[in-house]
Amino acid sequence: MATIGLLLVSNIFMTIAWYGHLKYRSSPLLLAILASWGIAFVEYCFQVPANRIGYAHFTGAQLKTIQEVITLVVFSVFSVVYLKEQLRWNHLVGFGFIIAAVFFIFKKW
Repeated sequence: MATIGLLLVSNIFMTIAWYGHLKYRSSPLLLAILASWGIAFVEYCFQVPANRIGYAHFTGAQLKTIQEVITLVVFSVFSVVYLKEQLRWNHLVGFGFIIAAVFFIFKKW
């Protein structure tokens, strides 16, 4: 659970770093880059321990799959709440395919 919690926190910071500046398009690009870089540093402070801890229990492919699913969940909430965008049916279908990928990555064949 520590891995999942750390990945969740890291993805919240990374989503803010990558997309938070979109509401402030009038601010200088260099300022957005520097602010995003600072936020991304905090993200790494959670991401690196998550992967170190998680690698004792998961394969690299499984860790990446977990991270991608968390990223999509975090971004979906962020885009609806912060960016005021709608989730459409095609987004949900795409997420369904990613859930199918989770099945194939974690299934013991």
